[in-house]
Amino acid sequence: MLFLFHSLFYSLLPLFFSLVFLLKWWPNQKPQRNLPPSPSKIPIIGNLHQLGLSPHRSLQSLAQQYGHLMLLHLGSKPTLIVSSADAAREIMKTHDLNFSNRPKSRIPSRLLYDKDMVFSPYGEYWRQLRSICALHLLSNKRVESFRRVREEETTLMLEKIKQSSSSSSSPVNLTEILILLTNDIFCRVALGKKYSDRGKGDIKLKELFSDFMEVLGAFNVGEHIPWLSWLNHINGLNGKVEKVATELDKFLEGVVEEHMDSRKRDIDGCGSDEHDEGQKDFVDVLLEIQRDSSTTAFPLHRDSIKALILNMYTGGTDTTYTALEWEMTELLRHPKVMKKLQNEVRGIAKGKDNITEDDLEKMQYLKAVIRESLRLHTPVPLLVPREAIQDVNVMGYDIAAGTQVFINAWAIARDPLLWEDAEVFWPDRFLNTSIDYKGIDFQFIPFGAGRRGCPGIHFAEPINELALAKLVHKFDFVLPSGARDQDMDLTEAPIATLSRKYPLLVVATPYSC
Repeated sequence: MLFLFHSLFYSLLPLFFSLVFLLKWWPNQKPQRNLPPSPSKIPIIGNLHQLGLSPHRSLQSLAQQYGHLMLLHLGSKPTLIVSSADAAREIMKTHDLNFSNRPKSRIPSRLLYDKDMVFSPYGEYWRQLRSICALHLLSNKRVESFRRVREEETTLMLEKIKQSSSSSSSPVNLTEILILLTNDIFCRVALGKKYSDRGKGDIKLKELFSDFMEVLGAFNVGEHIPWLSWLNHINGLNGKVEKVATELDKFLEGVVEEHMDSRKRDIDGCGSDEHDEGQKDFVDVLLEIQRDSSTTAFPLHRDSIKALILNMYTGGTDTTYTALEWEMTELLRHPKVMKKLQNEVRGIAKGKDNITEDDLEKMQYLKAVIRESLRLHTPVPLLVPREAIQDVNVMGYDIAAGTQVFINAWAIARDPLLWEDAEVFWPDRFLNTSIDYKGIDFQFIPFGAGRRGCPGIHFAEPINELALAKLVHKFDFVLPSGARDQDMDLTEAPIATLSRKYPLLVVATPYSC
C-alpha cells in the first residue's frame, strides 16, 4: 500500500509543477486590479460584523488602520468607505457624474413609492425632480415666502416652553418641543396646515413620521445577504415597513384629496382658501405642475408628489430638529459659550420683545455655534450612499462599476489633520474663516456636495438660526436636579439621523431684559 502511494505521488509530481508553471507564467487575460486596502473578511458576511451599532465610529477606527479609501465587503456588496476631504472631493467633484447613482434599496423604495428624488437612480427622472425642487419648492423666493410661518411657530415654541416651566425647577422636554416645532413648520409649509392640534381620532403625525425615520434607517440583512431575506419576516421588519408605508400613504392620499377638493371649491366659487392668505404650500405647487404638462418632460404622477413630500420631510425637518437638539446640548455643556452667544443675541435685540429674521445676519457668533455643532454632530454621519456607474480609477485605486460608496462626513469633520483640537467644541474656529457647509469645502460636508448634495439646506437654515436665537434670547437654561454639564449623556440613537438617544431635559428660566 505504501509503495502504491509513493508511486502515485511521484507520478503526479511533474503534473503539479507543470500547473504551477502555467499559472505563474501563462499570460493573464485580465490585468491585475489595484484595489483599495481592505480588512480581512469572514465568509458570507464579509465585514458586516465590523460595523457595530455606530457605523460612523467603527468605520473611522478602521480607516485609521487601512486608509482614507477602504474597500469593505458588506455581505455580497463591495463598498468603498471614504474618510478624508481629498477622497471626498474625488468622489463628489472630480468623478461626481460617475458616482451620481444610488444603489437599489428595498425599504426606501417601498416607503417612497420607488419614485422619490433622494434614492432615485441617476437619470432624466431624477433630473426633473431635482429641477422641480430647486425651481418651485426650495428657491430663495419660495423659502422667503414662508418667513411668517417660521416666525409664528418659533414664537409658539417659546410659549410652550414658558408654559412647561411653570415653576423654576420644572424640567422641560426640549427634544419634544423642537420636534413639534419642525413638524409644525413642515406641515404648514408643505401640507397647508398643522396636524399637531388634532383630536385622538386623527393620525398622530409625529409618531408616524418617527416610525418612518426609524424604518428608513433600519438595517436590512437581505440586501447584503440575499438568501437571509427571510430573517426580515422573523424580526418583524417587513411587517413594520408595510404598516408604516400603508399609514403614510393613507395620510398623504387624504392631504392630496383635500387640496384637490379645495381647488375645485375655489374654481366653483363656493369655498374659502384654508391656507395662509392664499399662500401656496408644496402640495399646491406640485398639483399645479401636475396639471401643467409643459412644466416637465414627463407626467408627474400622484406617487411622485407624495414621495417628494416625504423627501422634503427627511431633508428639512428631521435633520433640523436634530441639529437644534445638539446645539442646545453643546451650549449646556459649555456655559461660557452659552453666555457669549446670549450676549451677542441680546445685544443685537436691544430690548426688543422678539427676534426677527432681519436680525440674524448680524449674529456671526450664532452662525459659528451652528457650524461647530454641525461639525461635531453631523446629522447624517454616513451620507446617503452612492454607486459607481462604470469602472473608474480613484486616487490610484481601481473601483468597479456597481460598487456602493459611503462617505463618512462625520469622520472627515473630526479629522485632526484638518481641524485643530478636532474633538473640542470651539465655535470661535468659524469666526475668521470662509469654510461653510454648502458643499464647496470638502472638510465640512454635513449635507453632502455635488449633484447629489441635499437641496434642502436653504429651507432648514433659517429655521435653525431663528429657533436657536429665540431660545437663548428668551431663556436661561440649566440642567435639572443640579446635574453638571460634564455629566450629560451624549449617547446617539441608532437611526437614520444622528439624534440623541435620550430626550434633552432642561430647566428654562425666562430672561428679564
